[in-house]
Amino acid sequence: MIFDKTHFSEDLITSKIKTGLYIILTTDEDDSRPVYLSGNFNNWLTQDKDFVMEKVGAGLYHYKFTHDFNYPETLLYKFTKGDWSAVEIDANEERTENRSTTKHTGIQKEHVFRWRRNWLPFKPNFLPQIQLISDEFEIPQLNATRKVWALLPHDYDYSNENYPVMYLQDAQNLFNENAEYGNWEIDKKLAVMSEYNVGKIIVIAVEHAEEDRLKEYNVGKTILGKGQGKKYIKFLVETLKPYVDSNFRTKKEREFTGIGGSSMGGLISIFSGLRHPDIFGKLMIFSPSLWVVPQIKIKNDADSVNTKIYLYAGGDESETMIEHVETFKSRILESEFVDDKMKINLSINKLGKHNETYWSDEFPKAIEWLFFNT
Repeated sequence: MIFDKTHFSEDLITSKIKTGLYIILTTDEDDSRPVYLSGNFNNWLTQDKDFVMEKVGAGLYHYKFTHDFNYPETLLYKFTKGDWSAVEIDANEERTENRSTTKHTGIQKEHVFRWRRNWLPFKPNFLPQIQLISDEFEIPQLNATRKVWALLPHDYDYSNENYPVMYLQDAQNLFNENAEYGNWEIDKKLAVMSEYNVGKIIVIAVEHAEEDRLKEYNVGKTILGKGQGKKYIKFLVETLKPYVDSNFRTKKEREFTGIGGSSMGGLISIFSGLRHPDIFGKLMIFSPSLWVVPQIKIKNDADSVNTKIYLYAGGDESETMIEHVETFKSRILESEFVDDKMKINLSINKLGKHNETYWSDEFPKAIEWLFFNT
């Protein structure tokens, strides 16, 4: 039975339920995306299929907690359209506080004025601290120097916390407003995430080698020629990570250490993770240039089984992009050393193009899943 929220009667529901808590949601902005409940009852997962609300009318949704549900003492929750990029906000586009109830039965009526769109707006006071570690950080393995940046949580100076670390390639395109091809806006995305306590990480961003980028991100001999990727990976593992762990409050263990990038930056991140699963426990791989080495060797290593890999590909990038990432995922899962402990999330945007705009949208989703979705 479909109800219109303007003529909605609680009697229609109360007549159908005798026990359990029934949440009724009305919203001013309605679209075809499902609405999810996220709260302290499901570790704040934003796309939990067990807590998707049923749409029963225009801007009208409901969800019933069963009579035998294991309630927290106080039920805390928010409504989202599938992730924190589309969480509820108030009429003034401000963050809403957690909703709460101690009810275990009856009806709880709620209303959402608006939904956040593409992680905006953001609050400047939550922006990460951006530090230029060095504009000539030495890379002895390549006899070169490079700009290396650190993005620290906004309250880093006022806390004693240690943080997970994500090492990202192509720093020129991550937060630079003047980047030629646009940027990922990771500073703004991390600001919004920090509001919801799911973005407090340290990001170490390494600028690429300009005209030597392809050579530096290419490992071994491929169709691009002989690469210097092995030396670059040694720099990350033997030089940069020890420096970062010595100079910042990091969680040093592999389960708190990630590496990522897009295109060729995604490819070198794959190689880094496969060669050093003892160092990198989380891989964020966007639109990887697997065409360079389609038969990439999958290293069988006992450390690999606890690795989390977030794979992303766009359907409007190339004719083979989705095929390559799906094949790569399958080959990893077929490894004799991989069991249920390895987690791979393959995200495909059928309309996605090979550019910073789509990687920007995927970045916070990947960070949340890799570091904050246990």
